[in-house]
Amino acid sequence: MKALAWALLVSVAAIGCDDAEVSGSYTVALTNRDNGCMFANYTVGESAQGIGVVITQNDSNVTLTVNGIAGTYLVLLLGADKNVYTGGVDGDEVSVDSLGTRAQSMGNCAYTINSRIIGTIDGDALTGRIEYRAADNGNPDCAPISGCLTYQDFNGTRPPT
Repeated sequence: MKALAWALLVSVAAIGCDDAEVSGSYTVALTNRDNGCMFANYTVGESAQGIGVVITQNDSNVTLTVNGIAGTYLVLLLGADKNVYTGGVDGDEVSVDSLGTRAQSMGNCAYTINSRIIGTIDGDALTGRIEYRAADNGNPDCAPISGCLTYQDFNGTRPPT
């Protein structure tokens, strides 16, 4: 009897764990925070508004595309087509990644920049953080960027459905 009661409890709990519907066209504002990766022309505290972001969703799989000037900046920083992030939604949490392909160097250090967007959906509002981290070859010349983190806070809204 205890096994049956436990199975029912687990089943009822699972029903309440549906993934949020995050698809839509968002208008996003972001604010630059720490610049641990020493990006050029990056001013902490500077903000930008009106950034177009489109999210498509298939079950728990999510694709997020950053458009406009911000999307072009991501292509320049991360590589071709890297304004497109892939990942998933778990409950009300969204996590998507774009792994950089643009080869960069500093002395004998070879590296790319990877980016992750982590957010929480609440109705038609999505808030969170965009992270940028260097992925390097481990050469001692990489010391200034090894383990670095540059990030931005963001908030965005979509029209009600």
